[in-house]
Amino acid sequence: MALAVTGEASGPTGTAAPNDDQIGHRVASNLLRLRSKRNLSLDGLARLCGVSRAMLAQIESGRSIPSIKVLCKIAQGLKVSVGAFLDDRAFEGVSLLPARQSKRLVNGDGTVSSRALFPFDVSRQVEFYELRLDGLAVEHSAGHAPGTQENLVVAQGVLEIVVNEERFLLGTGDSILFYADQPHTYRNPADSDAVAYLVTTYAERLD
Repeated sequence: MALAVTGEASGPTGTAAPNDDQIGHRVASNLLRLRSKRNLSLDGLARLCGVSRAMLAQIESGRSIPSIKVLCKIAQGLKVSVGAFLDDRAFEGVSLLPARQSKRLVNGDGTVSSRALFPFDVSRQVEFYELRLDGLAVEHSAGHAPGTQENLVVAQGVLEIVVNEERFLLGTGDSILFYADQPHTYRNPADSDAVAYLVTTYAERLD
């Protein structure tokens, strides 16, 4: 959905860039996590990526921040993206998201809005939204990344979902699962508001 960001919460565009200490700590913790997940010793990883054991140990302990070139070598050795080392996975087990601080996305004429029901400033494979459409509102999407799926349930009113020109009419309580990497449209055919909950699952698994 091509919606503009509004609301009080600070998302990726409103979050201060991490400093060197934060980057170093993030890279170090992710390197340890990824290496341990593959049951690799430092020597084993060194052989796979062509980066010395001493350098890997410095990076993993947070004493050194690798260059992009070095990080690319390590990523290739572990078969992950460079972004996997910058992922912030800090989570204490509970994350309270007050409604007034939710990240909200709104379309151009203000008739369709979605509210992120997850911490919006952390990359993830699955996203959860509350979707609201005014009476007779329509929202089009050209499609997301290959393999993306959307699972939607109507909580209030009715919604028409068009997937590659095939139409599905959903009433309250009805749900639908479809590949969202193709053109799709949400339309509220009624005069009253419609509310739905949407789970978006991206094909690429986050390590």
